[in-house]
Amino acid sequence: MASESDRIARAGDYVLGLMNDRDRQRAERDLEIDPAFRDTVLRLAERMRVFDDAAPVNGASDNRWKQVSQRIAELPQMRLAALGEAEEAKPPVMIHRLERQPYGVGLHSSGGRRGTVIAIALVTAFALGYLAGQL
Repeated sequence: MASESDRIARAGDYVLGLMNDRDRQRAERDLEIDPAFRDTVLRLAERMRVFDDAAPVNGASDNRWKQVSQRIAELPQMRLAALGEAEEAKPPVMIHRLERQPYGVGLHSSGGRRGTVIAIALVTAFALGYLAGQL
């Protein structure tokens, strides 16, 4: 069973006409018997229809490039590219000093008084265990 990415890549090759004759015949046979591949080809062909130069030219299709650029501009990663110069001129936020001491949590912290008490208790427990094992 082909994975989703393999199916999409194969459907893209079929829609764009990048397959040799043997692979194209196999893909056409799979279109008849594999509904998942057929749906993938139909979805991809529908998306690629926007870029078809052989499509009839009318008022709606003349705006293809404008629609493509508008869709690209609406992508979330393009929001930063649309920032004005005023927002770019702001200096980045810098942390010069900490307002309070960091919490005593983590591998490299000593633990304060509580850590010292726990360390002494563990050493005592191990020492008593060792002595009990020797007797």
